[in-house]
Amino acid sequence: MLFLAYPDISKAAALLARPTDENAATRREKVAALLESIRLDGDVAVRQLTMQFDGFLPEQLELLPAEIDAAESLVSLELQTAIRQAYANLRAFHAVQREELPPVETVPGVVCWRKSLPIERVGLYIPGGTAPLFSTVLMLGVPAQIAGCQQVILCTPPQRDGSIHPAVLFAARLCGIRRIFRIGGVQAIGAMAYGTASVPKVWKIFGPGNGWVTTAKQLVSLSEVAIDMPAGPSEMAILADATANPRFVAADLLSQAEHGADSQVVLVTDHAALIPAVEAELQRQLATLPRRALAEAALQHSKALLVKDLPEGIAWINAYAPEHLLLQVEHPAYWAAQVVNAGSVFLGAFTPESAGDYASGTNHTLPTSGYARAYAGVSLDSFVRKVTFQQITRAGLERLGPTVVAMAEAEGLEAHARAVQVRLEGRDYT
Repeated sequence: MLFLAYPDISKAAALLARPTDENAATRREKVAALLESIRLDGDVAVRQLTMQFDGFLPEQLELLPAEIDAAESLVSLELQTAIRQAYANLRAFHAVQREELPPVETVPGVVCWRKSLPIERVGLYIPGGTAPLFSTVLMLGVPAQIAGCQQVILCTPPQRDGSIHPAVLFAARLCGIRRIFRIGGVQAIGAMAYGTASVPKVWKIFGPGNGWVTTAKQLVSLSEVAIDMPAGPSEMAILADATANPRFVAADLLSQAEHGADSQVVLVTDHAALIPAVEAELQRQLATLPRRALAEAALQHSKALLVKDLPEGIAWINAYAPEHLLLQVEHPAYWAAQVVNAGSVFLGAFTPESAGDYASGTNHTLPTSGYARAYAGVSLDSFVRKVTFQQITRAGLERLGPTVVAMAEAEGLEAHARAVQVRLEGRDYT
């Protein structure tokens, strides 16, 4: 990690810049071409791209119900128990996010209310890549299930033999997802966005992915479909003081660094002795880490900042707006109240980020690349639309009408004014 002692916070944007994607422009052109081929050729293009990128030519893109049901026997009882516990915790946390607001009478005779309605068709993308993210199935499938989305489809890349990791299928079945497609990458995003003979078109796409998937989501969101949020590589910041345990800090940093070479982790501390202690722990723990190469690459563009005090540390954290923020400090609740920009916050020495990634109950689909300044992570709200309703009596319109007429006429929108006046005066504007 790059060590920065007492850096100038006015240079935060440059000093805490995320890793640069030098291939972004070229990738965007290639993804646009791939999406166009999917839009025009549907299943034919999807099959060809699956063969090209995953080494498997699927005769049937959608899994049969029997294939989904058979997965349970291939998942160990220990893992089944863990997945069921995570599922229960996620349901408990997301179920209380249901919002039922009472009607409001803004003026006598004018009643307004809002109702949450599920998005009817949603698509979930689950990466296969270097790890089968069955945890993400739960993170997306549970709120979709609670929201009551009518049609939920799931796309995930196949192995070379066409199989899907059984834990992914087991988690999907728990969430009531019965339509699963062995499609990954750009072809999965395009198929869900445009619809094909096999894959139904959805209204909103959820899920993480590599640069190709992220670019595809961004492009289809320009005209075809909504997406959960802009996303980039995984990231973490830790605010730590003299009470922090270097072993814990190093383990947490590596838990994000192992996601990929483009991940980034940042340590911010007011305790100078912590930084070399954490560095030593990083090296010790890296030695036995299976994904060592990825973690080491991520650490190359990660930072350790020594600041004068914790208030300055919080200022750096808010400037960075991390996806994950760990507060390994004395009185973490106090410092949590000072946090303005973060995707998800983990308080105290015994709250590792991996708990939120899997089973505490919060959602791990979070804004990255500084988008935590304006975006929230996935929640029940992500799967519903907030529709407003209103009903006005004649007496209510008599009270409210003059306000509407005055404002409409001032804006030069005469038809708006007349829509009120014809009701109150019986005028015939023919």
